[in-house]
Amino acid sequence: MSKNFLNGIQKQWITVPVSMLVIAMAILILNPQNIPVLQSHPRPAHNYTEALQLIENLQNEERQKMNPVGRLQLMSHQKKTDRAIILVHGYTSCPQQFHELGLRFFSAGYNVLIAPLPHHGLADPMTKEQSRLTAGELAAYADRTVDIARGLGNQVIMMGLSAGGVTTAWAAQNRNDVDLAVIISPAFGFKKVPSSLTAAAMNIYGFLPDVFEWWDPVLKEKVLPAHGYPQYSRHALVEILRLGFAVKDEARHKTPAAGKIVLIYNANDNMINNDVTEELATVWQEHYANLKTCEFNSRLKLTHDLIDPAQPNQRIDIVYPLLMELVSR
Repeated sequence: MSKNFLNGIQKQWITVPVSMLVIAMAILILNPQNIPVLQSHPRPAHNYTEALQLIENLQNEERQKMNPVGRLQLMSHQKKTDRAIILVHGYTSCPQQFHELGLRFFSAGYNVLIAPLPHHGLADPMTKEQSRLTAGELAAYADRTVDIARGLGNQVIMMGLSAGGVTTAWAAQNRNDVDLAVIISPAFGFKKVPSSLTAAAMNIYGFLPDVFEWWDPVLKEKVLPAHGYPQYSRHALVEILRLGFAVKDEARHKTPAAGKIVLIYNANDNMINNDVTEELATVWQEHYANLKTCEFNSRLKLTHDLIDPAQPNQRIDIVYPLLMELVSR
């Protein structure tokens, strides 16, 4: 047996394990890792009085150094109404984002609940507290707000934007006492990341040390609106994606629990990857979800945050009437 032949055999035995290792690493990186199983633990309020007690419990948990507009907002008719709506703000924003829309629903007869997401609404806009956000906390937030709303209205509507949209999607998948879930531009994926690499980005950034980045590198802390955080945590974005993957995993095995789901796309969204959201919509449709989709045309040039009136170039004259019409149907 020649020496060259033996050398060739040795190289093959070395090359095969290396190739297998590379393939295994690629599979690990490209597929979502450490996706939590987030079970719902409903404890709904039985009446209006119980709902107020649950609200008081939430308020007592709020940090002392809160931005006044970042605290929980309840717009109440002082009794249980036919409809109650939960409005869930986006990541780095606060309840003020939905305040104006909440007033319009209140005027239409709804009881309105706008609670800050965990680690949000703090007085210090440069807080690093937001980096502690977890997928489990967002799911628990969804459970608690739906529990409250059950005592505020005979019918419960939940509406969320971006990270609030993902949180609302989790509630839609898990809570059969949500009559209508309105999911607006949910952050299941981000525009800068191709759909096929969303899981890889989540895995990699979840492994690396956290980094804070400016939403606007030019304006930095002067970016509007002033009641939001001007920076974002990569680890917090990872947790939002983890919640999204948890919803998708559940959706592949069971029909969403909510009575009806409305999924709203913004074709001009410069932050959200709508293709990733479409993947969930397809899964829901395959499992016979009561799902309706609609889209704001790109010609409207709406920003990602199409809710907060304090955002520059806002078009609430178009957005609000449509949202209220979708809810009232």
